[in-house]
Amino acid sequence: MKSREKSELSWPPSSKKEMEALGWERPDVILFSGDAYIDHPSFGAAVIVRVLEAAGMKVAVVPQPNWQDDLRDFSKMGTPRYFFAVTAGNMDSMVNHYTAARRLRSDDAYTPGGVSGFRPDYATVVYTQALKKLFPSTPVVTGGIEASMRRLMHYDYWKNALEPSILVSGSADLLIYGMAEKAVAELARRVIGGERADRIYDLPQSAFLLNAGESLQPLPGVKDMKMHPWHEALASRKAYAENFILFEKTSNSMRPVRLTEQYADRVLVVNPPYPAATGAEADAVYDLPFNYAPHPRYAKKGPIPAWEMIRFSVNIHRGCFGGCSFCAIAAHQGKFVSSRSEASIMREVERISKMDGFKGYLSDLGGPSANMYRMAGKDKERCMKCGRPSCIWPSVCDNLNTSHHELTALYRKVNALPYIKKAFVGSGVRYDLLMRDYNKSAGAAEEQYLKELIVNHTSGRLKVAPEHTDDDVLYLMRKSSFRHFKKLRERFADIIRSNGLKYELIPYFISAHPGTTEEKMSGLARELGEMGMHPEQVQDFTPTPMTLATAMYYLGFDPYTGKKVYVARDIGEKRRQKAYFFKGSRQWGVGNRQ
Repeated sequence: MKSREKSELSWPPSSKKEMEALGWERPDVILFSGDAYIDHPSFGAAVIVRVLEAAGMKVAVVPQPNWQDDLRDFSKMGTPRYFFAVTAGNMDSMVNHYTAARRLRSDDAYTPGGVSGFRPDYATVVYTQALKKLFPSTPVVTGGIEASMRRLMHYDYWKNALEPSILVSGSADLLIYGMAEKAVAELARRVIGGERADRIYDLPQSAFLLNAGESLQPLPGVKDMKMHPWHEALASRKAYAENFILFEKTSNSMRPVRLTEQYADRVLVVNPPYPAATGAEADAVYDLPFNYAPHPRYAKKGPIPAWEMIRFSVNIHRGCFGGCSFCAIAAHQGKFVSSRSEASIMREVERISKMDGFKGYLSDLGGPSANMYRMAGKDKERCMKCGRPSCIWPSVCDNLNTSHHELTALYRKVNALPYIKKAFVGSGVRYDLLMRDYNKSAGAAEEQYLKELIVNHTSGRLKVAPEHTDDDVLYLMRKSSFRHFKKLRERFADIIRSNGLKYELIPYFISAHPGTTEEKMSGLARELGEMGMHPEQVQDFTPTPMTLATAMYYLGFDPYTGKKVYVARDIGEKRRQKAYFFKGSRQWGVGNRQ
């Protein structure tokens, strides 16, 4: 992918008028998104647009189309030369719409003015069905986190039922999952070369349905593995548990495996992913000609909260090897970390420094987990043989390079730039990686990192997520013991004391996670109160598609061990767990600042 010169920067057309102004007869691809269009590498729709452009395509965008009228938004740009692209946006539309108590949210961070109601429930399905109704012969390709995390059968919290693959319910022709740049670039190359998107069956990191009578050709070097068919997994929780384990192990493995899942007379096929992006490949994405701004169509429609939150932040890597039970990052971005080069990061920092409104402060210099930059397995052959969903749970792999030396050096170089007053780290920090009693490789570099982080990159409040105080619950979360948080608290206190600072350590927690009872929440509040801690937030657990915690929520047992797991399914009980915490907080002097 080659970036264009700044003088050539342009906006993808979002209306027929804009398209005609560019002299286009018709676009090659029309992308529909549940989000407002923000031309920045933190927004998936923008990345796909720029990758397709770099491949030589003309791309039009239709952000937040109206699905409640005569569907004119779906037809206003005409028919694309190659295919329609559909994404629900940067979030699953149901998570975007509803609280953990299944109450409708009153706002939407990805819409101008933060106004809700501009996207449907299950947006990927609704958009795809609308396009197939209007243009039945034109291929539709879906992607984004909603499609990615629903690519196989999954438990849907909002319907309280197992649902088939989104390809079955949504009728798209091809699904590209995960971080899609390489797959999209290859798809573009092949359709330009004359292939149809709905007939490409060997594209890595894609999924599709085979109809009765169609045969699946072998892929060289790829192992085929069958999941239990849809009807069996519906009837048997044991079968669904085995399906989940197969999905999680293969999606976190370097060994290429192609999964198949039977639906009556059709077969869902999920091709193995591309290897994690190299540093050069990650850099190439950020070098694409993004405008770093919302589309001009929103000039008079109010600020977009999601953009305001990240506009002065820099993502230095992606992927996460933490493997937390409740988190979708590993299943979507992958557990193998892709880190940008220092030069690429510096170029972006310089670009941000020239943006309107920048006053010298970066809001975040981080990633999915703040402190995984440049971390990877030392012996790749060992990694090839490994299927662990987490590299640091239940213990830190002795093959993992966890040195924080390069990250500390990067922090210091960014802070030393003449146009930077301070680069904050707002992403979550895996503090257990800094603890010698948990990570045997931790040493002087990690101590140096913690001091650098607290003294020079904290806005007065360091936020971390121990998630719970009960070690049995933490085990189910795939999180380390609460004693490591206590150790962090001691070291935090020593550092701020020796540097004359009056900073706070702010812990985040989850209520109603599988394994959590009201008694355990009571114990959490009591322990924090006795410690004199002031937690800022308790997040009520929301089961999201295809995470381990969601599998436990549905099954009532741990799919790996078969052991029964307590689950608070009743909305009233979930509310009591959260409310009890704050009642306990007041009782123990913890304070409610939610």
